[in-house]
Amino acid sequence: MPSTFASEPLEGLRVGVFSPGIRRIPHLQAFLGASRVIFLPGPARRVDAVVGWGRKPSARRARRYASRQGIPFVALEDGFLRSLDLGVHGEAPMSLVVDDRGIYYDSREPSRLESLITSSNLSSDDRGDVRRAMERLREARLSKYNASPEVDLGPRRADRVLVVDQTAGDLSLRYGGCDERTFEDMLTAALDENPGADVWVKTHPDVLARRREGLARRAERPRLRWLDRPAHPAALFDQIDRVYVMTSLMGFEALIWGKPVTCFGAPFYAGWGVTDDRGPVPTRRQARRSVEEIFDAAYLRYARYVDPETGRRCTIDRVVEDLALRRRRAELDRGAITGVGFSAWKRRIVPRFVGGPGTTLRFVGDVDSTTDGERLLVWGSREVPEGREVWRMEDGFLRSVGLGSDLYSPSSLVVDRRGIYYDPSVPSELEHLLESADVSETELERARHLRQVIVERGLSKYNLLGSRRRVGVGEQGRRVALVIGQVEDDASIRLGTVDIARNEDLLRAVRLVRPNAHLVYKPHPDVVSGNRRDSLPLRLAKVLCDEVVTDGTLADCLAAAQEVHTMTSLVGFEALLRGLSVHVYGLPFYAGWGLTSDRHAHPRRTRRRTLDELVALTLIRYPRYASAVTDRPTTPEVVVAQLASARMATGGGRPGRAWTKLWNLLREVSGAP
Repeated sequence: MPSTFASEPLEGLRVGVFSPGIRRIPHLQAFLGASRVIFLPGPARRVDAVVGWGRKPSARRARRYASRQGIPFVALEDGFLRSLDLGVHGEAPMSLVVDDRGIYYDSREPSRLESLITSSNLSSDDRGDVRRAMERLREARLSKYNASPEVDLGPRRADRVLVVDQTAGDLSLRYGGCDERTFEDMLTAALDENPGADVWVKTHPDVLARRREGLARRAERPRLRWLDRPAHPAALFDQIDRVYVMTSLMGFEALIWGKPVTCFGAPFYAGWGVTDDRGPVPTRRQARRSVEEIFDAAYLRYARYVDPETGRRCTIDRVVEDLALRRRRAELDRGAITGVGFSAWKRRIVPRFVGGPGTTLRFVGDVDSTTDGERLLVWGSREVPEGREVWRMEDGFLRSVGLGSDLYSPSSLVVDRRGIYYDPSVPSELEHLLESADVSETELERARHLRQVIVERGLSKYNLLGSRRRVGVGEQGRRVALVIGQVEDDASIRLGTVDIARNEDLLRAVRLVRPNAHLVYKPHPDVVSGNRRDSLPLRLAKVLCDEVVTDGTLADCLAAAQEVHTMTSLVGFEALLRGLSVHVYGLPFYAGWGLTSDRHAHPRRTRRRTLDELVALTLIRYPRYASAVTDRPTTPEVVVAQLASARMATGGGRPGRAWTKLWNLLREVSGAP
């Protein structure tokens, strides 16, 4: 694919900024490629170029300064794949355009984008890469802004034509050859040229928010429909047949979706032979270009992207990944959600994992404080009256560096709308995925790589540090069997066991089936820390097995073992990741799919899964991840890297438990990293 970083006009320069708004853009220096960004340049603060915002009046000071100093003025604008929410709502851009020749929406003079389109010369390989980038954009259902809901236009009665309104005073209209009569001319043409079709007028989001006025004047006409509620463009493209625009970017987005587009202005994509042009297209646009060539120039070479996690320049693929993830979650959570019974500490954490634009989240102490019809969010297996829609939240499988009982903030939680993964009495959302979902080759490759990284870095749920020690040093040739202790009053034991529900009973059962093995018993870290109780005294555990490990790491134990025995512990899943034989005495989520030796049958679980399918559905699709850097939704790959880094940074020392809890509580309240 052509380099995103080609032809950098500000690379390595000292760049001056006069606008406080531009100065506040996160990662501005990375966007510009500048060696330094200087606010309010002057005689003692010399710069090589200055930037301003497009053709807005706020850029006049920067333009005058550049003219007086004889240095370049470079225009900035939002990119075409900007963000989840609107900039007016405080959302920072993930994309900007940097133009040293003009600006893309001003058709009166050439812009850098126009030059890129004119000089486009894609090879066949490059063209294939561009098509795949467009396909990823369509699959992710992304637009410039992505907070609006999916909207159903209702039963189709006839062909549908979409007419896109814009805001009065929009600079792209002024510099794109449109005036106050253009919209009415466009609407009349849409009605006249599409007899029998329903013509939908889309109101601009800023008009719906009552921040600006639109050009459309509402009137009742036959076949005319008014879309006067927020609507995501991708959903509209699925339901319409033709699009009319003045200069809106929705016209080019419609081209990406394969829709015919009529332009009554002169946007950057008009005049190249891909649109039906009715506006004053510049005569200098003589070349014929395909949608792929315009997309390559605009989205891949003109626009610049920054990764919000690293603050460094990135490709469009990373931005598509981030926005797609956040949009899917926002669409899933859209509406009112009421959290019931959450502690004050958890109330600060939950918004990182639930909600987004279009979601309201409130917390109450008990169910009696809720009303019928509300979606209830509860922790774990908390009882809720029947007939209520309940979402259950729990710790994820790659949680933190430190115990939740010590108030270490989670990097992963699960939100299950069917049940919860450790309660086999009802099918959970995870069980539903494992029973019915198909997994693509792309997901399988991603799962293989994720599993490899987790194993190589020795990661687990809590990633506790411990003294390194040799585990499983028994008689020569004896098989090492690792037995995993659990917290006996934990919900996964209460709900997920049948006949063995105590650590002592588990040890005795394993000794019966493995009389000659070297048994290594690892108590649960919450028991070792003193945060939870256990009915099995360590002195008895030492009698029932060959070795008790309280100070070694889980990674050391798994590295020494050939097989793992557990009731319902997540360690069984972690052992599968490492290729170990796993023997299950209860009904955990990972049993019953053909990968474990099961003491009890799972009649509902009929599908046989590969290990990578299990990983893809359990670690990629099911949990929700939040970045420790941005607090925003992120991917398991980012969390794995952050957990590995955080574990190394903690070193070997830990304060006492009371101080640990107090420190973590104060850190969460203060917002410190």
